[in-house]
Amino acid sequence: MLGLDACELGAQLLELLRLALCAPVLLTDKAGGQLPPDEGQDELVLGYQVPGQKSLRELQELDMEDESLTKYKWALLGPLPPVEDLSLPKVQVLKLTLMCEQAPGPITMDLSGDLAVLKNQVFVLKEGVDYRVKITFKVNREIVCGLKCLHHIYRKGLQVDKTAYVLGSYGPSAQEYEFLTLVEEVPRGVLARGAYVVSSCFTDDDRAAHLSWEWSFSICKDWQD
Repeated sequence: MLGLDACELGAQLLELLRLALCAPVLLTDKAGGQLPPDEGQDELVLGYQVPGQKSLRELQELDMEDESLTKYKWALLGPLPPVEDLSLPKVQVLKLTLMCEQAPGPITMDLSGDLAVLKNQVFVLKEGVDYRVKITFKVNREIVCGLKCLHHIYRKGLQVDKTAYVLGSYGPSAQEYEFLTLVEEVPRGVLARGAYVVSSCFTDDDRAAHLSWEWSFSICKDWQD
């Protein structure tokens, strides 16, 4: 077709589907990190019209007479789920796991149960260690575009930091997804040690609030402090 090989055609189709499905990707700040939604919106191109989002079923049933296009859509989007369980949320965030080689054991935050329990649980972090965060989640029924995890960090009632992890866009699947953040370092020094409160949420390009909760951590000289 038009002199394109399978890889080129697949890449172009994936880009077309992304544009049809998703709102604009967040802009990055000068340091290369992702801006949270409230800061990125002012820098979007004026006059941009967000394309209407189509459901997974609508995409699969679009242009069914084009055999080549249909094959690539099935390869990229997968088959339609036989039964759509409307009782399940669109996004199920299951857990956050701190991946740190220096830690005495895995540090996991269970997000599938009673979130109120996390307000009374303090996670201890050793100053200066390197870590990554693994986010485990599921997507049900429809495609989610621009999934993000936002953390607003407070100390003694004042906001001292905020972090945004941009996970990307995902289609519904019976299997769990895992997203691993880049390597970060726990702050060190006398001024960094102490207790922190975090207000966290998962949202997307449509500003839907998939999960919100509060939790605490403490930066100490050692893991057992």
